Amino acid sequence: MSQLRSFIVATLVLTASAFAAEPSRDFTYKKTPEAELKLFVSYPPGWKATDKRPGIVFFFGGGWTSGDVKQFAMQAEYLASRGMVAVRADYRVKSRHKVDPDKCVSDAKSAVRWVRQHASELGIDPNKIVASGVSAGGHLAACTALTDGLDEPAEDAKISSKPNALVLFNPVLNFTSADNLMQRLNNNEKLSRQISPTLHLKKDSPPTLILFGTADRLMAQGDEFVKKAKELGHRAEMYTAADQPHGFFNRSPWRERTISRMDVFLASLDYLQGKPTIRELE
Repeated sequence: MSQLRSFIVATLVLTASAFAAEPSRDFTYKKTPEAELKLFVSYPPGWKATDKRPGIVFFFGGGWTSGDVKQFAMQAEYLASRGMVAVRADYRVKSRHKVDPDKCVSDAKSAVRWVRQHASELGIDPNKIVASGVSAGGHLAACTALTDGLDEPAEDAKISSKPNALVLFNPVLNFTSADNLMQRLNNNEKLSRQISPTLHLKKDSPPTLILFGTADRLMAQGDEFVKKAKELGHRAEMYTAADQPHGFFNRSPWRERTISRMDVFLASLDYLQGKPTIRELE
């Protein structure tokens, strides 16, 4: 199946539910010297500001260097069609803003904090917020839950920047295990440990779903995370796609399969009701 046809089929699979969602809106969640950062919010059908729906915040991938907030548009629309408030967060990256990964982490924490702080306006339950992302964005999502520090000093620290659950697509989870990753931090060992989520995992860390292709060189980091989680008694689940590379979930049929698996995981937390409404492609 051609890439174009795959995209068309995937779009048609979602059309009936996704286009039933309320119109999306954008908000500025943070002003930095480099840029104003926005959140793009997709609302579910029948949404009201007085609702207390589960929410999810997505962070795009791109090696902390590039990337586009549109990456998770399909997942956001799908989850909105299922009743969640779905948020896609922009953040600073090296190519556009000349920043290093620590600033990316800071922005991710600001985004989750802003969503929780404005939960009553967004119709979100502040105790049911999921952080999600792919690759570097998966790393950022994990950092919001598992690492301390790098919060913006001007923000209200009484409002937690930690999500209540994680869905991580082929994430970076440990800088200290790879020299090429250390180079992204200019070999700053202190920072590398600070923003390596696996090193800070605890028994009571948020429940986590990790999705990897088995041909992804980063999968060893997922295995390490899940092994440590099991030792601690923490809930971490791994979904694997046989022989698939990094970023496998961006195309059919894996896009639909991973959305379905994410749905099942969120339903197990009582964030969604019923079975997935997306049809998995063969």
